[in-house]
Amino acid sequence: MSTSNRLGELLVREKLISLQQLRQAQDEQKKSGKNLGYALAKLGYISDGEITNFLSAQYRLPAINLDEYEIDSDIIKLVGRDVCEKHKIIPVSRSGSSLIVGMADPTNLHAIDDIKFLTGYNVEPVVASETAILSAIDRYYNVGPSYEEVLEDFDIGDEDIDFTADDEDVNILELEKASEDAPVVRLVNVLLLNAIRKGASDIHAEPYEKRLRVRYRVDGVLHEEMSPPVKLKNALVSRIKIMSQLDIAERRLPQDGRIKLKLGKGREMDFRVSILPTMWGEKVVMRLLDKGNLQLDMTKLGFDKGPLDDFLWAINQPWGMVLVTGPTGSGKTTTLYSALSDLNQPSVNISTAEDPVEYNLHGINQVQMHDEIGLNFAMGLRAFLRQDPDIIMVGEIRDFETAEISVKAALTGHLVLSTLHTNDAPATISRLLNMGVEPFLITASVNLVLAQRLARRVCVDCKKEQPIDPQVLLDLGCTEEQAAAGRVVKGEGCSTCNGTGYKGRVALYEVMRFHDELKEMVLQGASTAELKVAAIKKGMITLRVAGIEKVLDGVTTPEEILRVTMSD
Repeated sequence: MSTSNRLGELLVREKLISLQQLRQAQDEQKKSGKNLGYALAKLGYISDGEITNFLSAQYRLPAINLDEYEIDSDIIKLVGRDVCEKHKIIPVSRSGSSLIVGMADPTNLHAIDDIKFLTGYNVEPVVASETAILSAIDRYYNVGPSYEEVLEDFDIGDEDIDFTADDEDVNILELEKASEDAPVVRLVNVLLLNAIRKGASDIHAEPYEKRLRVRYRVDGVLHEEMSPPVKLKNALVSRIKIMSQLDIAERRLPQDGRIKLKLGKGREMDFRVSILPTMWGEKVVMRLLDKGNLQLDMTKLGFDKGPLDDFLWAINQPWGMVLVTGPTGSGKTTTLYSALSDLNQPSVNISTAEDPVEYNLHGINQVQMHDEIGLNFAMGLRAFLRQDPDIIMVGEIRDFETAEISVKAALTGHLVLSTLHTNDAPATISRLLNMGVEPFLITASVNLVLAQRLARRVCVDCKKEQPIDPQVLLDLGCTEEQAAAGRVVKGEGCSTCNGTGYKGRVALYEVMRFHDELKEMVLQGASTAELKVAAIKKGMITLRVAGIEKVLDGVTTPEEILRVTMSD
């Protein structure tokens, strides 16, 4: 019996969780690929700490909190990473001829025998949860060198090549040679791999007059990661350019490229690279695109039942427009891809015009836009209409021409999905009107508008209920009844969330189904505010209200909702 199955049976037997909760956690486990303890904690049925304490009492062995315990590197070297991952164990400390080992299942005699044979020590088990052990394995068996180790390879006092020279003075041959130096290569590799480990969505390398700054965007917020010597800025950028097949000699114009990394076990990671000349050198921004993390199951995106039903109704209509709105990085692409994945059947022809194509989806004809040769959204749309399409996805409606063709496609028997940059769902109608689309065309073509934001989730490993001034909840928009409890969930900060108190993100949705009453109001010239009031009366849940519900459910915090939504 596996450790997870044994844990599940024990928790049900002791009535700490129900059989139904175990089944739901096992379903979540299959989808996420994580362990059962992680799935139970994510669903809020039992915390990681409670699992550890339960196992400690069950096996009558001491428990250990690996987040608060620092393991010596000499101890880590005694047992290889493969053995630790295989048996869900980690060596903790040494006492005479005994090795203290953190174990998720202390009854696993095979694991104990393996460790005895490999190390020559007697094994004394202590209990830790599987989630904590896997997190500690990642932390201590870190693949690749640290920043400090890489920077030690540079002779920062070397004046032979001055990378801070003006653009005109840089010798391209020297720059190319410097970018291929082993320390520069290692530094860029560490930057990319650490971004993957920390779950970053973007890497920013920014040159200033006397400083080079590297930041990661994690869960939508930028954090400073390191500050390499400023002399390395040109070599660093040149190395990234070489990896993304860009022109290292061109330092005055913006450039775009792509890096593909193979990470083993069939996993690939794409980095979308953007180079921008600034006053003190070239700034690099790399967007991480991990297809393995792409969530295509619409029920897992964070929709509540009512809004999800409306969205599914709209995308399953034979024609019409479905518009997804929100700022950059709000998850619009993920929502559209999940909709396309739901619609992707052998009986329909789906074409997408994207700039850029972020993920490759089997069975869907994806076209990359190239403005420099005239292939823009408008031209792509015209070409699609000659390709016998059923469903069309337009990356973004940016101008009247694209909007006009999209509307006409929706009116001639095609389902059109697209995005716009607006603050909320009702404002999307005003945006189309401002572009020059006639009101009667909007009312005839638009089925539904969805606005969305991403808020950071409270870390499940360190979240605790805390008192809060009810006035804060009232100011957020809660009712007096909701604010009366005066308690919210916040993360205290741990190694899992890098001390931030947040880990992962949850989507907030504002779904406006375009009812006949709203269409009539648009034809009569109603304002955005009037449309919003009418939509709320028809049952639309605003972004702020959706956020409040997530706060009351213990998923996120009032600060996050204030950060990503505006008051109604």
